[in-house]
Amino acid sequence: MDLKTKYLGMNLAHPLVPSASPLSHSLDGLRKLEDAGASAVVMFSLFEEQLQIESESLHHLLDYGKESVGEVTSYWPELPEYATGPDQYLELINRAKETLDIPIIASLNCNSLGGWIEFAQLIEEAGANALELNIYHIPTDPTVSASEQEAQYIEMIKSVRAHTSLPLAVKLHPFFSSLPHMAHQLAQHGADGLVLFNRFYQPDFDLEALEVAPKLVLSTTDELRLPLWWTSILYGKVNADLAITSGIHDHLGALKAMMAGARIAMMASELLRNGLGRIRAILQDIQRWMEEHEYESIQQMQGSMSHQNVRVPEAFERVNYMRVLRSYNDDPTGQSW
Repeated sequence: MDLKTKYLGMNLAHPLVPSASPLSHSLDGLRKLEDAGASAVVMFSLFEEQLQIESESLHHLLDYGKESVGEVTSYWPELPEYATGPDQYLELINRAKETLDIPIIASLNCNSLGGWIEFAQLIEEAGANALELNIYHIPTDPTVSASEQEAQYIEMIKSVRAHTSLPLAVKLHPFFSSLPHMAHQLAQHGADGLVLFNRFYQPDFDLEALEVAPKLVLSTTDELRLPLWWTSILYGKVNADLAITSGIHDHLGALKAMMAGARIAMMASELLRNGLGRIRAILQDIQRWMEEHEYESIQQMQGSMSHQNVRVPEAFERVNYMRVLRSYNDDPTGQSW
């Protein structure tokens, strides 16, 4: 049974790749992921703010008057909790490359063009096999148009591409006015891969303290449908490798990702909940399913249920909307509404 796949120019033993999470926060954690059977690892993200918050001047400004404006400084983690700065991150990449046999994909999240370029170059020098650009920007200014926002994305990828030879993947969100057009533009200007989708962590409200409170919720299998749908539509239409990173919790999710057209299926929540042993268990279930359904390789199924390959492509489009609505049935007699 051939489970091999290729992503960002890297030949991988199989398509299961742990995505950015606390599991990769140390060399010991990376070793455990490799020992558990991961074919590659996406490291936790390096944030440009980590360089800023470590500077004495910013730390002084954050501390200054904190008794009177504590609600402002409370959004920043304490330095001991945010201790992995650029130097430690780059050293971890270097040591991981010396120690591990699987590819290491760095993850970068910046808020300035100079930051993207500078850290991308440093990550390449540290020895990473590839770089995932984790773009996490929430537009809040109603005077900035969608086209202006999208132009910033394009300028960022063009600039990073001009300053590094690393394979680049862009971690996208699903909220562009025309996702296929944006995906095409990113691939045209230097993205070798597209990761669907970035999960924006919506804050909650603390009604007792009357504060906006951060809240982390791990993914569920229901979240797979959105990236599955868009991966199916983008497959064969953009010149970039596709990866799904939301809602993969079992072999069925991984198989669906492959059939939609993804090269790899990333997971983090499943491993955080149920342990690293899930990698090998899911791989065994994939092999068993492939044997039962007479598939010889992962590559044989990749894209087989994409928009361009299914018998009824309208299933991905508006015509399916009415059918979905009519499929709802809560009547025990079996009558649909």
